[in-house]
Amino acid sequence: MPMDIGNIALALGSSLTAGLNLYITVLTLGLMDRFGILELPAQLSPLSNQWVLVAAGVLLVVEFFADKIPYVDNVWDAIHTFIRVPSGAFLAAASLGDVPDHMLWIAALAGGAVSLTSHGAKASTRLAVNSTPEPFSNWFLSFAEDVVSLGVLWLVSSHPYIAVIIALALLAVFGFLIYLFFRFLKMLFSRGSRHPSPAGAVRH
Repeated sequence: MPMDIGNIALALGSSLTAGLNLYITVLTLGLMDRFGILELPAQLSPLSNQWVLVAAGVLLVVEFFADKIPYVDNVWDAIHTFIRVPSGAFLAAASLGDVPDHMLWIAALAGGAVSLTSHGAKASTRLAVNSTPEPFSNWFLSFAEDVVSLGVLWLVSSHPYIAVIIALALLAVFGFLIYLFFRFLKMLFSRGSRHPSPAGAVRH
């Protein structure tokens, strides 16, 4: 299967959404392939296997609840740093079809970077939101991430050119969110250094 815009959209879109919700990505791609909505490259055809779909569905249910409980979602995200990023790299490489080996490595490195960016934006935003006492922002973000993932994957299957543009725009937004998060952390640490704890003050 030669590489075309569909392969590029699939590589970029799937690695991006894998960083947000890996199990939605796997389940959606598998179902689309199984029902003929999107023809996956041979390397990704096992995603439509019934047992892969069942496993992805079960893990999606677990993530659905874990992702909406403050601080539990932070632990879940920390663990999934080691799952989403390599999975995104694999999805990107396998999306290209039959290409030279060096292209697979380039796609894997790029896909891993894309997944790391979307995952980093998700995890850092959740950390910031969980500093507030109300849980509704957390739920809103979780649903928004799911909707974005499904939307990008639908565009991959129906409008690959638009999918590439949207995915690149989201990648820029995610990078900016990570930048803002680190600026926020820097501000907090600088405030703490300017206001030492009273316990450390010299008594007279």
